[in-house]
Amino acid sequence: MDVLAGLLDGPRARGAFLLRALMQPPWSMRILDEAPLTLIAIVRGEAWIATDDGEAVHLGAGDIAVATGPDPYTVADTPGRTTDIVVYPGQACRSLSGEPLEMTMRLGVRTWGNDPDSSTVMLIGAYESLGEISQSLLSSLPPLLTLARDQWDTPLIPLLNDEVANDEPGQSAVLDRLLDLLLIAALRAWFIRNETEAPGWYRAAGDPIVGPVLHRIHDRLDAPWTVARLAAEAGLSRAALAKRFHTLVGKPPMTYVTERRLALAADLLREPGATVASVAPQVGYGSPFALSTAFKRQRGITPQEHRAAANPKGPGVRPIRPTP
Repeated sequence: MDVLAGLLDGPRARGAFLLRALMQPPWSMRILDEAPLTLIAIVRGEAWIATDDGEAVHLGAGDIAVATGPDPYTVADTPGRTTDIVVYPGQACRSLSGEPLEMTMRLGVRTWGNDPDSSTVMLIGAYESLGEISQSLLSSLPPLLTLARDQWDTPLIPLLNDEVANDEPGQSAVLDRLLDLLLIAALRAWFIRNETEAPGWYRAAGDPIVGPVLHRIHDRLDAPWTVARLAAEAGLSRAALAKRFHTLVGKPPMTYVTERRLALAADLLREPGATVASVAPQVGYGSPFALSTAFKRQRGITPQEHRAAANPKGPGVRPIRPTP
């Protein structure tokens, strides 16, 4: 499995919120939803986006912004515009005076805004609940990253725009996959253009020695990995692999393996019907006891406590909430 895809893999897509926003100036949205990650792609027109401690960045047609929460930010037709829409957790939209706007600004299936003939069309995808695997990805991203249309080439924005307003059987799954693809494409393009800012695991994935080792780890997290076995796969001595891996990735090989195993275990434990016994062999642990011991040692809680906290109303993965 590709390392970037591995870090994006998990149940987080089933909690995504997707909306097409049609906005005619003047408008300004204050985003307080605390979503871990949000994509904003401009289909037509323009917008400005700014974090509270950063300068406003202009977005035109074909441009995309990725904002990482929980810090607030503002999206508007022009910098400094007075806020007239506030987005709260759960994607609850209200006017500055507190009036609910979900229904009054509804313009169709997954379509919302202040004018059906607006000059600006945006696609907004908010990942409201990310899996543990993605925490490694989130920690490597800035609060706001942007890509201009001439910095990458993707057919996904117009494709997602065509699909978002459809209301056919299985449409939610189609939109989830398209949103995930758009996120992966955007992050890949951003990492390539900003290689010096990319995390160690991303740069290491291109190394002729460590890259294949990382791919094997992600492909077979359930394998009985040891430094010796990884070194044999790489054709190096244990000491040589350990040194090269630590230099490029920033941590020893088995520390990386353990972190990935427990992160995947944390994701899998959120699935309906999952138990410690069923998850343990999937992530390379020979018994439920071994997984529970490692899990509590690293995270300070048992797998059962983690599962209960992740699903306070019972087992299962949070469904996609209805969009305006």
